[in-house]
Amino acid sequence: MAYILALDQGTTSSRAILFDEAGKIAAVAQHEFEQFYPQAGWVEHDPTEILTSQLACAVEVLGRAGARPRDVAAIGITNQRETVIVWDRATGKPIHPAIVWQDRRTAARCAELEESGVGDDVSNRTGLVLDPYFSATKVGWILDHVPGARARAERGELAFGTVDSWLIWHLTSGDRHVTDVTNASRTLLYNIVKGEWDAEMLRLFGVPESMLPEVVWSSERVGEVTTTLGLGGVAIAGIAGDQQAALFGQLCWGAGEAKNTYGTGCFLLQNIGTKFVRSKHRLITTLAASTQHRLEYAFEGSIFIGGAVVQWLRDNLKIIGSSAEVEALAAGVPDTGGVVFVPAFVGLGAPHWDAHAGGLLIGLRRDTSAGHIARAALESIAFQVADVLEAVESETTPLAALRVDGGASVNDLLMQFQADMLGVPVVRPQVTETTALGAAYLAGLATGFWAGPDELRAKRQGDARFEPKMDASERASRRGLWRRAVERAKGWGE
Repeated sequence: MAYILALDQGTTSSRAILFDEAGKIAAVAQHEFEQFYPQAGWVEHDPTEILTSQLACAVEVLGRAGARPRDVAAIGITNQRETVIVWDRATGKPIHPAIVWQDRRTAARCAELEESGVGDDVSNRTGLVLDPYFSATKVGWILDHVPGARARAERGELAFGTVDSWLIWHLTSGDRHVTDVTNASRTLLYNIVKGEWDAEMLRLFGVPESMLPEVVWSSERVGEVTTTLGLGGVAIAGIAGDQQAALFGQLCWGAGEAKNTYGTGCFLLQNIGTKFVRSKHRLITTLAASTQHRLEYAFEGSIFIGGAVVQWLRDNLKIIGSSAEVEALAAGVPDTGGVVFVPAFVGLGAPHWDAHAGGLLIGLRRDTSAGHIARAALESIAFQVADVLEAVESETTPLAALRVDGGASVNDLLMQFQADMLGVPVVRPQVTETTALGAAYLAGLATGFWAGPDELRAKRQGDARFEPKMDASERASRRGLWRRAVERAKGWGE
């Protein structure tokens, strides 16, 4: 068997990537799907389109590589996290559009719960904070707003899952209703200290236990693809939420190692080992993917708008025709001309957690150009990462370097500015698709495709390294200006 197939189901597209024994990409297929915004602050997907786009990619990528299902040793799945789907167990059909992780419709409910004084207990059990980003209040909203849904859930007729559960249910023709520990840890319903669904959290958020998937380890055989889908008999053996998959794919397997993924959002994770620690600076504690079948933890700083700010320049302002054009446009000016861009389109994540923050573009002048705005947009990504890393380092130890991956990490201008804002080197691997690679690693290690971690470490080579060039005084000045702008953006939509 020549390949591991990674199914990478993201926020704006579904992809399938075939990795060979050397950990190199043999073929890629990708399909974008529609984003729905029914009201301000609401973000939805069509669950059926998620499924069909992912299945189409899986078949297409085999064709591109000239491969057959029997050439695939196993499938690893990685997915957008926190996004909620509720479906009918009998028909497999969703009862409501998927509510996406970016959706803010339950902000008031989260604020109400926080004011009731349960926040500390929630964090002590789940490692998370009360924010509409996470799954639990989304599930509750669906049960309360789809006629008859709550009664049907109580009768055991409905299933809940994050996107991994939805895909596996259909890949196995309803035989397996599972999620892995990393995705479970994003729901506000899973006790990451005990490693089990938490009865008190289910009561608090009004989610019937009968809806829940079985929780499995991130690296183990959980089922086989049904024969009707063109991948019959192939084992599903790796599952991880996208950011935990990237942490694993970056080989951050020891306490203290960290990575940042530049996707639709940005997510900085640092492995903190096998002991649960609650953050003092509003980071979240989450479960990391592991092959050891034990609970391992990471601190995470979640930034809601990362690469999506470039899509906004393309689709809303229309100052670029494609995302790839932003680097050249930004490089056409020496600096931002005093412009600061705070892309709080869906509030601010870590370390601020302000669901009511509003996007802000400040410092505009008569001579402000599209280049200045593009450069400020790129810099906003690096500023947000610097804020999160500062919070992480305040609780652990300073990083020697930051490993990076994801779509926007190919932008050299952004990576150099990131190193300048952090004051430490930024290291980019040759294969930047580390989210999919992590899922592939988890599946390959579970099935013997790769012998063990040492083999994977030996295969990694060709990293690009960006050294900081900016002096400390300028760095402090630039970050001070950014902080002033962030303070102005906070609470805007309250």
